[in-house]
Amino acid sequence: MSSTRPRIVARRSGGLRPVTARTADELRVMRRAGRVVAEMHEVLRHALRPGVSTAALDALAREVLARRGATSNFLGYYGYPAVICASVNDVVVHGIPSPTVVLAEGDVISIDCGAVVDGWHGDAAFSVAVGGVSESVERLLVAVEEALAAAVAAMREGNHVGDIGCAVASVAARRGVGIVEDYGGHGIGQAMHEEPSVPNEGRPGQGRPLVVGSVLAIEPMFTLGGGTTFTESDGWTVRTSDGSWSAHSEHTVAITEHGPEVLTRP
Repeated sequence: MSSTRPRIVARRSGGLRPVTARTADELRVMRRAGRVVAEMHEVLRHALRPGVSTAALDALAREVLARRGATSNFLGYYGYPAVICASVNDVVVHGIPSPTVVLAEGDVISIDCGAVVDGWHGDAAFSVAVGGVSESVERLLVAVEEALAAAVAAMREGNHVGDIGCAVASVAARRGVGIVEDYGGHGIGQAMHEEPSVPNEGRPGQGRPLVVGSVLAIEPMFTLGGGTTFTESDGWTVRTSDGSWSAHSEHTVAITEHGPEVLTRP
């Protein structure tokens, strides 16, 4: 689940404390939570087709959680009523599953979900097309995956949070897509949203330092138009202000001595 974040303020990294390092035992539990999230993604990807409602997808995700003895970090979060966010077309994030939201050929859906195992959290998202889509929408989907890969590669000891945002923004510029304002990634551990915020823009060498053991949920979020959004009256559903379609992708990533490790990868 995406977190809101403050506007970027350029500042040097000197004096900023590093992103919290998790112990080996803590990372072992976070890997277990990540595997549950990965299984949820796998099940949901296989179920995506025209005619499926987003409520049916939520039910499938609940079955995975129950089967694995995990709990949802989305359900009940500030009153959120489901275990997945299912955001279709111009819905950026936090789309509430509904039996009346039925997927059609040519839609784009972003699914975000998480799991808690023994008090430790995993969080990840993906965006896919339901059937064939236009070249511009395909470019959008490719862009978020490229940006996520670039952000993962930036998760290395000695880098900073600003390096992650810079990696994401560089892909957006190259692909000609917009960056969603005011939403992004976040720290994660014994809570779904922890410090620091991880904006999808940044400058190399700025922001909090990354160290071995740091874990972040990184979440590129792009649109085919502008980056401004509005929230519907339900208090959750976030849409693009200009009606342009959006997509996002997310993984929970740890820094190890050997480089980044994606905890939520299937």
